[in-house]
Amino acid sequence: MIVHNGIKWKEYQGALLPDVPPHQLVDISDTDIRYLLKTSGAYFLRWVSDFDRGTESEFWYVINGSACTLEELSSNTRSKIRRGLKKCSARKVDVSYIAENAYSVYRKAFERYEGSQKPISEKDFSQNIRSMDSPEWEFWAVFDNTDMLIAYTENRVEDNTCNYAAIKFDPEGLKLYSSYALFFEMNNSYLSTLKYRYVNDGARSIYHDTNIQNFLIDKFKFRKAYCRLHIAYRSDIKFLIMLCYPLRSVIGKFKSGPLHRVSVLLRQEEIRRSGELY
Repeated sequence: MIVHNGIKWKEYQGALLPDVPPHQLVDISDTDIRYLLKTSGAYFLRWVSDFDRGTESEFWYVINGSACTLEELSSNTRSKIRRGLKKCSARKVDVSYIAENAYSVYRKAFERYEGSQKPISEKDFSQNIRSMDSPEWEFWAVFDNTDMLIAYTENRVEDNTCNYAAIKFDPEGLKLYSSYALFFEMNNSYLSTLKYRYVNDGARSIYHDTNIQNFLIDKFKFRKAYCRLHIAYRSDIKFLIMLCYPLRSVIGKFKSGPLHRVSVLLRQEEIRRSGELY
């Protein structure tokens, strides 16, 4: 984590991102960019502007800013929520509970993932969770009727918003409609009771749509909050992008290995350039 001019920047997969809700203005100069790239060693900085603009763009966050009752959802969703609430319960828990009890759910969640992503060790998992022991982090858990943990979330609360930062489900628990019970209870808490500005499930995935975001849009009235994507590259990465960009359609056919990672960078650059047209 780097703090510069009052803004926290976090490292993520080689990138440096502002650790603030997406509606907050990131005012950054060329001098700031050079300092952050040199200090962090990151491949690039990435931030957004014009959050929740009135016109569509190729980059967005998936948010919900409107509290809605059960009756305002579709009959199919209402039915699944009711079944979920009968078969399981969702509630806030403390950080220690997640650190000590959620690793099994974390491991099982990887059964649903494709690609090379691997789970971390139980020790590292516990340490990572305990490092979030602060007021800005809240944790929810879902239990079946035997009080077995079947899902959990890590929620970042800041500036009257909540980011559903990480959500893990035991695949078997999904048969109990745990996802419906969890999102209904969390949305009700943050939007209806606490009246937060919005809840946020993160930005558009660069390379493919995420099932959870499509689920939230289809079932819980989430929507795309369009914005403009900005990227500032380290000099060697900028040269790589310039060299490879004309070949992006060919490189994009690689689904693994180093060229796949380059293809993701090129797709991100394509999205960035599209923002200049709006």
